[in-house]
Amino acid sequence: MQEYEYMKLALSLARAAEGQTSPNPLVGAVVVKNGNILGMGAHLRAGTPHAEVHAIRAAGVEASGSDLYVTLEPCSHHGKTPPCTELIIEAGIKRVIVATQDPNPLVAGKGIERLRSAGIEVEVGLCKGEADNMNKPFFHFIKTRQPFVTLKAGLSLDGKTAASSGDSKWITSSEARLDVHELRHKHDAILVGINTVLTDDPLLTTRLPRGGKNPNRIILDTQLRTPLNARIVEDRSAKTIIITGENIDTQKKYALKQKGVEVISLSSKTISLQDVLFELGKKNIMSLLVEGGGEVHASFIKEQVYQQIIFYVAPLLIGGKQSFPVIGGNGATVMKEAEKLTFISIEKIGSDLKITAIPREKDSDV
Repeated sequence: MQEYEYMKLALSLARAAEGQTSPNPLVGAVVVKNGNILGMGAHLRAGTPHAEVHAIRAAGVEASGSDLYVTLEPCSHHGKTPPCTELIIEAGIKRVIVATQDPNPLVAGKGIERLRSAGIEVEVGLCKGEADNMNKPFFHFIKTRQPFVTLKAGLSLDGKTAASSGDSKWITSSEARLDVHELRHKHDAILVGINTVLTDDPLLTTRLPRGGKNPNRIILDTQLRTPLNARIVEDRSAKTIIITGENIDTQKKYALKQKGVEVISLSSKTISLQDVLFELGKKNIMSLLVEGGGEVHASFIKEQVYQQIIFYVAPLLIGGKQSFPVIGGNGATVMKEAEKLTFISIEKIGSDLKITAIPREKDSDV
């Protein structure tokens, strides 16, 4: 089906900009007339022209009487850029095929209504599932004003992330580690606990062969134990944010600020993850990659504040009661308390398995 292929092309254009558009969604658009593709484009970065603008500009005067395939409902409001609906009307587009509606209250059906009121035929729903899946972080952020949270870990087949000595290099293959850097590039922020900083002294940057975007680096550090000479503090290639409790050394907080680190002190002795996500949402952080360790993962699961899990499982058996589990905490005391998940995908990367899962809907428990 030709229409399906045009929308698939629009979707692929949108995905190519993954990691660049936050806090805006991924959007692709294709202009077609008499079976010929006249223009196409994608939204590349917040504050820059939308996908429809690129596609219509490429089509030029030939856009009149054409069909526009777009992965997300065109905007009808003035933001950092003018409304796309007006450009579509002015260009003389006769039909607009929309994959899915925009949940943003500023749009939410208003774009489709504006086009129809101008006499343009609008069809909605072609490749809706793919379009919705592509923009899950955006949809979640728009509805909750909190980041879409992905828990990520590399582990052995028996669920361990490090041997009893703490040695964890390397559990997964180089191919899996490269895929993790792709994940970092696609996320707005990456989060770890203070124990990871003290044990591994990580950089938490994106290291891809042809470069990539470095996410904001978030450290959960209740008592502000992060060393002033930690690599994550000294390195300026990405912003570092430390979230603490209220009882901290104010002189150390000042010293960290002098090094360019932002310190957010919550008004409590302990750190509530709901408060953390609220603070990150205020900073327009739309997607958050949680890299642990085990106690941090356990906290996100216990507080039910995650949307997705990505585990890279290596064909290794570490064993031992003193080795480190991927999920810490006390765990379930009986099986009915176990966190129930739904597998979304399983793929082989290098010698490892990449498993993606989401929390199971409560009413689907069996």
